[in-house]
Amino acid sequence: MTKEGKVYLVGAGPGDVAYLTVKAYNLLGAAEVLVYDALVDVELLQLVPDDCLQLNVGKRGGKPSTPQAEINKLLVNHCQQGKQVIRLKSGDPFIFGRCTPEIEALKASGCQFEVVPGITSALAAPLLAGIPLTDVVLSRCFAVLTGHDPEALDWEALSRIDTLVILMGGQHLIEIVHHLHQRGRSLLTPIAIVQRSGTPRQQIWVGELGNIVEITAGVSLSPAVIIIGEVVGLRKYLGT
Repeated sequence: MTKEGKVYLVGAGPGDVAYLTVKAYNLLGAAEVLVYDALVDVELLQLVPDDCLQLNVGKRGGKPSTPQAEINKLLVNHCQQGKQVIRLKSGDPFIFGRCTPEIEALKASGCQFEVVPGITSALAAPLLAGIPLTDVVLSRCFAVLTGHDPEALDWEALSRIDTLVILMGGQHLIEIVHHLHQRGRSLLTPIAIVQRSGTPRQQIWVGELGNIVEITAGVSLSPAVIIIGEVVGLRKYLGT
């Protein structure tokens, strides 16, 4: 009897193995095929069996990547060969993880699949930097957004939200600051940028809208998580 394959779309969390879910850890340990993005920490690749086929498909902003249609075909083909396939994505699969075309392809081909949640860096990076996203006085709400295309965003509405968490915005920091200031956010508004969150290489820059561009001049901020709002000021009390 032919073994039925299955594809698991798995969230890798913010980076460190310690922040994987137990389910994700166990699935990686039994993987026959691993299809992973460039942002996935290399430590996680050590968890799969020695005979697991590992396929790096890129998906990093500004870098060469495997076309989405080819990734879809890889998942379907290996699943139809009866393999247990792990599609490993950084953070959580359903937060800017581009799962929709992959799931559509799997369903169209009759492939079994399951989505396994992960800890998104949108939540982990602020926490690990000692920055709470909510506070009874300073932040009654927060928004998570992608900053890869600032011109597509409603900055008028975003500027009124207490706390903003911006993923994929490092290359557009100047435009982000400009848009928020133009819509009334003070240049004294606290801002933090967290890079490589949840790993020993974590770096944090803290400043204000008015000086953060100068503070990070000459630094490559991709990938990074940007946190904007008064709660950034709580880091001095809550950070380690």
